[in-house]
Amino acid sequence: MNYVTLNNGVKIPQIGLGVFRLPEEEEAVRTVKMGLENGYRHIDTATIYQNEAAVGRAVRESGVPRDEIFITTKVWNDKQRTGEVEASFEASLKALDTDYIDLYLVHWPVPAYFKNTWKKLEKIYSSGKIRAVGVSNFRIQDLKALEEVSDLVPAVNQIELQPYFQQYELVEYCESKGIKVEAWGPFTAGKTGLFKEPVLVNLSEKYGKTPAQIILRFDVQRGIIPLPKSSSPARQKENLDVFDFELTNEEMGMLKSMDCGGRVGRNPDNSDFE
Repeated sequence: MNYVTLNNGVKIPQIGLGVFRLPEEEEAVRTVKMGLENGYRHIDTATIYQNEAAVGRAVRESGVPRDEIFITTKVWNDKQRTGEVEASFEASLKALDTDYIDLYLVHWPVPAYFKNTWKKLEKIYSSGKIRAVGVSNFRIQDLKALEEVSDLVPAVNQIELQPYFQQYELVEYCESKGIKVEAWGPFTAGKTGLFKEPVLVNLSEKYGKTPAQIILRFDVQRGIIPLPKSSSPARQKENLDVFDFELTNEEMGMLKSMDCGGRVGRNPDNSDFE
């Protein structure tokens, strides 16, 4: 596993296991334990996923020491509106059955609330219960708004990032501020025929890798931290097996040319943040 160093010195595994849409406890426990057995050391969950307790149970039952596992969770929008950020954080700690969280994120930039939420995360961070704090789904204007109220720079910005939607302007801005970018939905969440794209098929044949591995290698070489989700042991192993080859500059350019602004997830520009 490759590690990336965040702007506060904390190291994060460069590929994480996403657990979105795994609310059923036994399936979530099985998936996370399998992931840890297969070599993952980075688990990305959120309060709204309704599986923090399952993640905590899987970590306990895995036999892997807690300090070897990087756990991310997020504060949801309703708690931003009610101002119950600290209470939500404590509830996550309890559900995950841990004394600290490695990375805690503002899940969405809820208008009129996210700046206050960030200030509260800043206080929790100073208590030592969080190793790093960051944001998710933030646009450039949202990041600039945080700069107006805090000197604490987010460690990461977790955004939709996949071959059809590469967000280069936002990624470049984050890089200029020392903010690492995490990619949710790196395979378009299964909503397209992405893996049949000729460029991916051709590179897959050249390197003896799957189209998914080509995409993850593309992310890794860009310095992105992808968060693929899989409940299949074979695919979990495949998703980690991307550190033994390197795409050429020309091939990186070919993959970059796939970008067509094809967002498949929620757009913060027109979201009600419910």
